[in-house]
Amino acid sequence: MMEQLSLFDSAEPSAPLASRLRPHTLDDYVGQKHLVGKGKLLRRLIEEDQVSSMIFWGPPGVGKTTLARIIAERTRAEFVEFSAVTSGIKEIKEVMAKAEQNRRTGIRTLLFTDEIHRFNKAQQDAFLPYVEKGSIILIGATTENPSFEINSALLSRCKVFILKALAEEDLEELLEHALKSPAGLGNMKIQIKDSHLKAIARFANGDARTALNTLEMAVFNGRMNEEAVLCVDEEILAQCMNRRLVLYDKNGEEHYNLISALHKSMRNSDPDAAVYWMQRMLDGGEDPLYIARRLVRFASEDVGLADSDALQVAVAAYQACHFLGMPECDVHLAHAVVYLSMAPKSNALYMACEACKADIKERPAEPVPLHICNAPTNLMKEMNYGRGYIYAHDTEEKLTKMQCLPDALAYRRYYEPSGEGKEKLVKERLEEILNWKHQNN
Repeated sequence: MMEQLSLFDSAEPSAPLASRLRPHTLDDYVGQKHLVGKGKLLRRLIEEDQVSSMIFWGPPGVGKTTLARIIAERTRAEFVEFSAVTSGIKEIKEVMAKAEQNRRTGIRTLLFTDEIHRFNKAQQDAFLPYVEKGSIILIGATTENPSFEINSALLSRCKVFILKALAEEDLEELLEHALKSPAGLGNMKIQIKDSHLKAIARFANGDARTALNTLEMAVFNGRMNEEAVLCVDEEILAQCMNRRLVLYDKNGEEHYNLISALHKSMRNSDPDAAVYWMQRMLDGGEDPLYIARRLVRFASEDVGLADSDALQVAVAAYQACHFLGMPECDVHLAHAVVYLSMAPKSNALYMACEACKADIKERPAEPVPLHICNAPTNLMKEMNYGRGYIYAHDTEEKLTKMQCLPDALAYRRYYEPSGEGKEKLVKERLEEILNWKHQNN
């Protein structure tokens, strides 16, 4: 079904909080500063009334519909909302016929199509002629990659804008506004802690609608005290979020305690403890990509060449988290956490980096030995750049006795392989190389 609305119909008092607080201007719009911040491309197009057909791609609850309504208001276009779930070609043609009539009378039609990726090819093709001749400004919203879900012919006629999940700070600002605004909960006496607003913002995971709905549910289930104040406590909030409330500050001490516990449990080859601390972080609202990044670091810092597959597993877990997000990606993190816990351990790469950094910091910057310098010009060749260089592949052993470190560091050893896991083979190989060079010097 299509729904034609007068611009920004006043939300009824009984309407959901998210509807009542829907912003009407770009200045009131929360988030997406990369698109609608001062001087940004989309804001300039809107303010200069140069809007053309476009696709908004982003997760639910980040303001796609709201932004389309703001554009319609700013461009003074008739706003028509269209659902890809309930509408077919017949409904599309009816809207297009009305839009064509409007065009002849100088009225523009902004057609907002939610979940446009659900239209089949024939339905999407039905938009094409009207987009081309300007009968409609099409704004499609999708949570799926438009490159795969929208016909190339239609996509080529639309500018794609990527909307991001709202930051926790944006959601906290939105929740505070909801508590103060007369259109929201401002006419009620409400007692709720700042830490609880932070918990709601984390729980919403970038979705403004979820954040406002959760706040509204918590308030209307609050307990009235003797002063007629609605009090929202942890028990109520936990029930509204259908989860135990964990007050976890991602920038505070507990954040660092938990990531430390995870790292040290894996280093100690304790998969049970490692999975527990990982889940504690996720339960507290930690970004799974942050955990995945720490696993990638661990794979080289604490496992290294003892099992080089560990790095591949960690990177694959990061990619899986990026593709799926929460809650599905917890099992991929667990996969990597258990693998890293059970892998043989070596910190030889970490120690090599630290020793090398210390030398670079404490010693003068040593010049590159001339025989391994590049010599692209005749002048550089005359200055002995590259003289004495031996191409290792030209030797039977694939080794040379050239010194590649500066003279001051000629006998310095940074990488000291352990005998753990597959690094035992690396250690044996390195010893063979060092012995050969010693014998051939």
